Amino acid sequence: MGRTVVVTGASSGVGLAAAERFAAQGDQVVVVGRTEERLDAAVERVRAAGGGREPGRFRADFERLAEVRDLAGYLADTYPAIDVLASNAGGMIGGYRRTVDGYEATVQGNHLAPFLLTGLLRDRLKRVVSTASRVHTQGRPDPDDFTGDPGAYRWGRAYGAAKSANILFAAEAARRWPDVTSVSFHPGVVRTNFGEGPVRLVYRFAPFLTTPQKAGALLVWLATVPAAELTNGGYYVGHKLTRPAPHAADPAAAARLWDASAAAVGL
Repeated sequence: MGRTVVVTGASSGVGLAAAERFAAQGDQVVVVGRTEERLDAAVERVRAAGGGREPGRFRADFERLAEVRDLAGYLADTYPAIDVLASNAGGMIGGYRRTVDGYEATVQGNHLAPFLLTGLLRDRLKRVVSTASRVHTQGRPDPDDFTGDPGAYRWGRAYGAAKSANILFAAEAARRWPDVTSVSFHPGVVRTNFGEGPVRLVYRFAPFLTTPQKAGALLVWLATVPAAELTNGGYYVGHKLTRPAPHAADPAAAARLWDASAAAVGL
């Protein structure tokens, strides 16, 4: 029997490439995506990669925390153990948007929703791999304000702050949950349907971008290499453990962000 692997943000790009690779290795893959049409297509590809084995599937919009709770409930009811949670959902938001939960959409989709999902599944998890980014250098999360100021919104800074949060989360999870291997990684600048408006055009057509397959292979390596060969809580660029920017490597900031996030999502 293979592992049970849950991949969020699996309907395209890095997540889909990783889900196909997991399936080809014989793992039971659960494909999580935001839109039904793209999720249907992703399930077909993952099924084919797995030689006809039916993947699990669930549609959830991470801009709605109620749907994240529904996802966690489905996973808890269906899978007694989850070997890997590939926490890959997220994206760049071109303009300020407040979610139904009252938070700025970038920080919710990239951090608060994955934080909630991981926390709800904590007792079933063995390993969590969070997709971060080198763009974390461009912003830092504010644990005192997950709503933000529409007039001061800058998409690059907001995304950088959310990716910093991913790195801080992985490190703090390793400290709080030593029995769960938790790492974050920079997948490269990947050619994919990523972001909104002009941001999406950059990620689809700019030269010298990394393929989703290469980034997906890195995610799979981090998910499957023996835990003893990884640094729990570490941030990886390629296969190399890398120190993130100082604001994303501060244990005090990580602990403060964790506590504020738990309060924000009701954990």
